[in-house]
Amino acid sequence: MSAAQGIGVGERLVDDREPPRESTGRSGRSRLTPYLLLLPGMLWLAVFFLAPIITLLSTSTQTAPEGAEIGVYTQTFRFANYTDTISEYFDVFARSFLYAFIATVLALAISYPLAYAIAFKAGRWRNILLVLVVAPFFVSFLLRTVAWKQILADDAWVADILRFLHLLSADGRIINTAPAVVTGITYNFLPFMILPIYASLERVDPRFLEAAGDLYANGLTTLRKVTVPLSMPGVVAGTLLTFIPAAGDYVNAALLGSRDTTMVGNVIESRFLRVVDYPTAAVLSVTLMVSILVLVGLYIRRAGTEELV
Repeated sequence: MSAAQGIGVGERLVDDREPPRESTGRSGRSRLTPYLLLLPGMLWLAVFFLAPIITLLSTSTQTAPEGAEIGVYTQTFRFANYTDTISEYFDVFARSFLYAFIATVLALAISYPLAYAIAFKAGRWRNILLVLVVAPFFVSFLLRTVAWKQILADDAWVADILRFLHLLSADGRIINTAPAVVTGITYNFLPFMILPIYASLERVDPRFLEAAGDLYANGLTTLRKVTVPLSMPGVVAGTLLTFIPAAGDYVNAALLGSRDTTMVGNVIESRFLRVVDYPTAAVLSVTLMVSILVLVGLYIRRAGTEELV
């Protein structure tokens, strides 16, 4: 080895053992980059999620001082507000969750066949059908519910057909009843059920269905043993996206129901904006959130968390 070659080898060894100082700075900045990217989102959650939750929890334990004006409350940490409010409005909570559950089941029964048809049978009409599914979102939620109020009115064609079929008495009505509220909830949240199920069905490999046929499985067996299990992530997501907002909905109950079909969302709206009973409204809101979290947690644990992947 010549002297020049030895010097070159030595320089390379030195370079390998002693990295440039600039790399340390770059490495430090690269470690901070993810946190800097997360900062705007964390600030957003702190201001618009964490702070309102803390305020809501604080309001739920307040009481009105004696002789105070309407809407004036002070912090007394009265946790009995929860027991008093829940015992008073327990039937409203039960009704809200019952309506949400029925609407979710109906939406699933309607959505799965429709999503299956779009995914496997629509062919060139698939995009048009998807547009029709999403089209209601171009109309206001409130206007869609008002439209159902007209459709289910006493003198509308739906009531006339039911009376003709003797499914509704001569003086019977659909509007301002529980079926009308459940119908409105089901319709308004139907796309939230269809789209996740369709997305899961679209990802199903057709070769699995062909393999089931090669193993002498008929259409129903293939659907039950292959298609439905593979589409469970969409079913789980769809039921959650439908049940959670349906349980807290108040527009459908306000426009399509009556005092006998009041849901917890209607009580919260009334207590916050009309009665100005902030602690009761806050207790109802916190209880609703906690109840939904518990139910969703139990449901996900029963369905399996891997279904959400």
